[in-house]
Amino acid sequence: MSDPGPVLPPLVLRDGEVTLRPWSADDAAALNAAVADSVAHLRPWMEWIAGEPQTVAQRRRWILQSERDRVAGGPLFLGTVVDGAVAGGCGLHPRVGAGGLEIGYWTHPAFLRRGLATAASRLLTGAAFGLPGISFVEIHHDKANVASAGVPRKLGFELVGEAPDPPEAPGEIGVECRWRMERQAWRQRHPHC
Repeated sequence: MSDPGPVLPPLVLRDGEVTLRPWSADDAAALNAAVADSVAHLRPWMEWIAGEPQTVAQRRRWILQSERDRVAGGPLFLGTVVDGAVAGGCGLHPRVGAGGLEIGYWTHPAFLRRGLATAASRLLTGAAFGLPGISFVEIHHDKANVASAGVPRKLGFELVGEAPDPPEAPGEIGVECRWRMERQAWRQRHPHC
């Protein structure tokens, strides 16, 4: 049996117009609409989009199950909200080994090129390093996803490797890029985070 990750606290994080907050069952319809609007945009890069469309009831069950999984040491999923609208989603995933968390993110197409994924990743990195025992944070993406590479680059993450990774989404070429930020490097770059 694998060791569960750290129990990640539900977080509400803010930076300017961006708020990251836990999904609630009441968000199911808005999240479902945002995902439906984003399918074409996300299909090349996100394997989970293959399971779309879902009903609002299915989305509500996913939200509730995600909270149970978080309490059991699984990932923390948060909504990215701008002016009350679902602008995407993000999370911290305990799947990169002891002492580390991986950031994941997606953005609704109406909110692209506004720096939301970068703002969310900045907030999540700072929050991760506020947790005991977390010494590094990673961001992974397929090499063909050039837009996604801009997020860790802008935040000063170091590209620590590329490795074969079987494609799981249609736009992927099967090379995973792994970016890492160490706690000390983050504190030097962002002393107030």
